Amino acid sequence: MTLDESVLALSLAKDGGGEAFVKFFDHYRAQLYRMVDLRMDRRIRGRVDPDDILQDAFVDALAKLENYLTRDDLPPFLWLRMVVAERLTQLHRHHLGAQMRDAGREVSIYSGPFPESSSMELAVQLAGTLTSPSQAASRSERVLQLEHALNDLDPLDREVLTLRSLELLTNSETAAVLQISPQAASNRFVRALGRLRSTLGQIRGEA
Repeated sequence: MTLDESVLALSLAKDGGGEAFVKFFDHYRAQLYRMVDLRMDRRIRGRVDPDDILQDAFVDALAKLENYLTRDDLPPFLWLRMVVAERLTQLHRHHLGAQMRDAGREVSIYSGPFPESSSMELAVQLAGTLTSPSQAASRSERVLQLEHALNDLDPLDREVLTLRSLELLTNSETAAVLQISPQAASNRFVRALGRLRSTLGQIRGEA
């Protein structure tokens, strides 16, 4: 679905085409689920299901649709992602309260409505993308090494890595989310990925 098609789907929904909005939301459901699964605090897993969060966010988005269509400052997908993140943040506040921003979760520098992702969760996810199945036996050690490497990264580099490698946003989407230039986003991604690959190389004894 192109950007123009996305806007068309939203316009149809505004005019009563609820089915069009369902299709629009479902087009991005897997990517939105990935974001929720990545940023959901592990302390509420088991009590809350990502699909329930998406369902509530769908209702939120539909209610906010008319207001969004008067704006032109945010692409449709990034707007939808923001609505889902706001719902997830509300859930964190409800279940965790003052525990929301403990020391173990001070990873994201994004100051908007997006819940923070832990370095441990990032390390677990990246261990699966940067290592081969044959190395699974020693995965736990790699996770620990990657967690340390992630904590040593510049916070903005770490967030760029999260958005690009784990949420699978494009470079332009990442730049828009973080309000930096596409060139800066690209440079930070390459730098962060290079440092992590270097860490893995050291773990394997290749460096």
